[in-house]
Parts: sequence; C-alpha cells; structure tokens
Amino acid sequence: MAEPVVKNRKVSYSYTEQVQMVTSPDLNGYGRLFGGRLMEWIDVVAGIVARRHSGCKVTTAMVDTLCFRAPAYPNDTLVLAGKVTHVGRTSMEVCVRTMVEDLNGMKRTINKAYLVLVALDDDDRPTEVPGLILETDEDKMEWELAKKRGELRSERRRINAN
Repeated sequence: MAEPVVKNRKVSYSYTEQVQMVTSPDLNGYGRLFGGRLMEWIDVVAGIVARRHSGCKVTTAMVDTLCFRAPAYPNDTLVLAGKVTHVGRTSMEVCVRTMVEDLNGMKRTINKAYLVLVALDDDDRPTEVPGLILETDEDKMEWELAKKRGELRSERRRINAN
C-alpha cells in the first residue's frame, strides 16, 4: 500500500544541525578553514534538510548566496544549522547558517548560505514537494525574502538565456 501524500510540513520538521571540528585536512594555505570544505558541509546539510522535507531524493540546483563573514581556525567547533525557507512546486530553498561555537557555548555566525534543491522521483524527474507551514515571525520573514530572491534568480536566468 502506498504511503499517504503529505500536504504540508512545518519548518521545524526538517531542521537539521551538523557539528564539525576544523582539523588539518580542512585548512587552506593560510591556516584557515578552506572555503570549499565549508561549501561541501553546507551542501550536505542542505541536502538532508531537503530530503527530510520532501521525503524523497534531492539534487542541488543552485547555490544562490554564500556569504563568508569570518574565518574559522584549527580546532574550532562549527555548528551548521539548516532549515527550509521557501518551497515551490518541486523546489525548496534551504538556508544553512554556520556558526563557530566557543568553549563557553557562545555561537557566532561566520557564514550564511541559501541553496535551491529539487525533489526527484524514482526516475530522477522533478516531483512535487509538501507545502511549508511557517511557525515563527522569522520563518515568515525568511519566506518573504525568499520570494524576492526567487524573483532575482528568475531574472538572472532570463538575462543569462540571451
């Protein structure tokens, strides 16, 4: 018997945190966290968030924004926190915030990224995703900002198509 189709899911349903410690293989030539390594971790977190929300496999379609605010250094503890900020018919925008966690538990944001992922069916074709139930004022603000980012993405695609 087929699983019932989920119409909507709360933002908190797919919220995901991943913790990493910065070690020697993660460093660039300047002794700081290599940006590409952080991008890899961000993509993994975004993929897990999107899989949880959609209930199926996903693929990254676009890294919309990736803003490096501060470096991370050897032995820093990083917390990557991801959540869905907007959904379309088959796509999901996911925000992943990366924070350095100090030994006293205080966290400071060093990176914020927005990615667009597409849900795929068993034949690797885009498939419909559940709607998003906004739970907080921050969720509502993120939704509105995501709509604006989506409009800008559409405009960039239109311009780049010519």
